[in-house]
Amino acid sequence: MPELPDITNYLDALAPRVLDEPLEKIRLASISLLRTVDPPLSEFEGLAVRGLRRIGKRVVFGFDEERFLVIHLMIAGRFRWRPKGTKPPGKRGHAAFDFPSGTLLLTEAGTKKRTTLHAVRGEAALAELDPGGVEPLTCTLAQFEEALTRRNHTLKRALTDPGLLSGIGNAYSDEILHKARMSPVKLTQRLEPEEIARLFEATRTTLTWWIEHLRRELGDSFPEKVTAFRPEMSAHGRYNEPCPVCQSPIQRIVHASNETNYCATCQTGGKLLADRALSRLMKQDWPRTLEELEALRGADQTT
Repeated sequence: MPELPDITNYLDALAPRVLDEPLEKIRLASISLLRTVDPPLSEFEGLAVRGLRRIGKRVVFGFDEERFLVIHLMIAGRFRWRPKGTKPPGKRGHAAFDFPSGTLLLTEAGTKKRTTLHAVRGEAALAELDPGGVEPLTCTLAQFEEALTRRNHTLKRALTDPGLLSGIGNAYSDEILHKARMSPVKLTQRLEPEEIARLFEATRTTLTWWIEHLRRELGDSFPEKVTAFRPEMSAHGRYNEPCPVCQSPIQRIVHASNETNYCATCQTGGKLLADRALSRLMKQDWPRTLEELEALRGADQTT
């Protein structure tokens, strides 16, 4: 799912292409995409885009008289900038937005169509789409602490709760926690003030670094490879690869379709966190430390 740095990247690329330019035509290829129709899409045709912003993980196109198009890319939705008049591609195409200099395609890979488009009128209606989390790059330490400790969640869950913190998902939460050297399963209401301050700084540092890195990588081109898995990442998507800080193998916790990656040496004092499925299967044989894990692997290799 595109997260705060990725959405910022999209906004940077969209601004010189669509700001103050008329949206000439909307070509909807998937009816399931559209969730609200007040105002109807036809009202947007011919209007110029007056503003671009992010609400959580949503991209907002603002038009005159407080009319907004709000797109949530969910997991597999992506934007593509193509020559004007390009058709939405086959089964992956949701919609095409035609501008004088090109066409913005909205696509989604996979069979589960979760990407959404809301057409809304007025700031009040727009605010109803805001999950309410504080902005991690502009909030104060006190605001961050209040949001983080409002409920007694694990750090992983708190960082990715859109009602607490805006724009952070599975990938960048792993990177933030690795940077802060903190366990993903530590409970938020058990944090010391120093730990909260460290997590606050790691959040800002990590997100800012990725925004700037993606900007440098992109230059003037349009983002084509928006992904949650990048070779520069320290923990996310790097299961069993060496931690860039200590060289210990990155570990994981798998729950349903989500995976949390962490370094046991840097983040949990060498303790392995129980993977629910495997720990139930192995019961007392589940290794508790990296040393036990390596010993278990060594035994497997000799049998």
